[in-house]
Amino acid sequence: MDFAIPADLQDYLGELDAFIEAEIKPLESQDDNVRFFDHRREWARTDFEGGGLPRKEWEDLLKEATKRADAAGHWRFSAPKKYGGKDGSNLWMAVIREDFARKGLGLHNDLQNEHSIVGNFPFVAMFDQWGTEEQKQEFITGGFERERRVAFGLTEPHHGSDATHMETRAVRETRDGVDGWLINGEKMWITGMHTATHCAMFARTGGEDGDASGITCFLVPNPTEGLEIEEWLWTFNMPTDHPRLSVKDVWVPDSAILGVEGRGLALAQSFVHQNRIRQAASSCGAALFCIDESVKHARERKPFGQELSRNQAIQFPLVELATQAEMLRLLIFKTAWEMDNMEHEEIERTISDKVSMCNYYANRLCCDAADRAMQVHGGIGYSRHKPFEHIYRHHRRYRITEGSEEIQMRKVGAYLFGYLGPKRGQFSK
Repeated sequence: MDFAIPADLQDYLGELDAFIEAEIKPLESQDDNVRFFDHRREWARTDFEGGGLPRKEWEDLLKEATKRADAAGHWRFSAPKKYGGKDGSNLWMAVIREDFARKGLGLHNDLQNEHSIVGNFPFVAMFDQWGTEEQKQEFITGGFERERRVAFGLTEPHHGSDATHMETRAVRETRDGVDGWLINGEKMWITGMHTATHCAMFARTGGEDGDASGITCFLVPNPTEGLEIEEWLWTFNMPTDHPRLSVKDVWVPDSAILGVEGRGLALAQSFVHQNRIRQAASSCGAALFCIDESVKHARERKPFGQELSRNQAIQFPLVELATQAEMLRLLIFKTAWEMDNMEHEEIERTISDKVSMCNYYANRLCCDAADRAMQVHGGIGYSRHKPFEHIYRHHRRYRITEGSEEIQMRKVGAYLFGYLGPKRGQFSK
């Protein structure tokens, strides 16, 4: 057993640090771009009069940062080499994501809209495994060239975790001699539709409500006739790019299907593990940032002439958080390493519960650490002059998205009690 960070990975972290100092920090400092990260961040980022969407200046800044990272060979790190990436492993991505989040807010890594100079590309893996050659060229190559951006259209107003009960339906219809599908329904929380060129829209094409099969993924162009953004839903963490959509008689040809007809849900779930472990690493890193800052403040602050850190009421909650974070980061790195050493399909069968453990616990821990940092810092901790309220608001979302913590705990329970996973059937009579 070797728990050391590999030397080549440690060297790469140093390379990333040097790039941040040379390219990203100066960009963050020029033209008052710091307004997107200091106490003005929510107002600087949000077009409140324009539906609460991200301001163009904010998104342009993020785009410029990733362009520089791409030119330096970092942005596509996790993507396959055939698409210009470096085949970045889950372990390396977990370590990098934790390291970035532990640095605090900055242009190098701001997960409010999943921005990072080392990008995460779930759609690349999805298209690479399920897409046709034409779709790979259009959406993977086109995505990296910023000509294509795909939003994920699974959730509905009345169906979130219970996706197998979605009410959006697609039926066969031929138009002008072209076989295709007519789609009707509603979607909600479809992030990024203000800039998306397509929506990967999931609709039931067969089977019964509750069936895992019979759901198909369609690549619907945006805009297209019948696809309407009804409203932008304002959230705890602004800006927002999460709309409610109506889908009325939207027609697409057979060529718009991604993957296999009726197996769309398997496609949607196939790469959730990569997202969850990387998200867990980010949440763990943000929690460690909050702990680090609280320790530093408690040593510097001297109420009644003594360091705040001498009080056990300050020490003990941070001791608990630091202990939990240390155990969690080891589980995250171990699980990421295990993912790298097995076939993709094997992850779901054997360690999906460990991925869920990492994810739900990390997201909860980050919220607890941000809340404690506010308390340790007192009034200034509650203000927007410190980043803790921003971290709390952002990571609080993760306890619902990417699979709510209740859904993930249910997965852990199913593995623990033998309803799924390696223990399946162990307790049968």
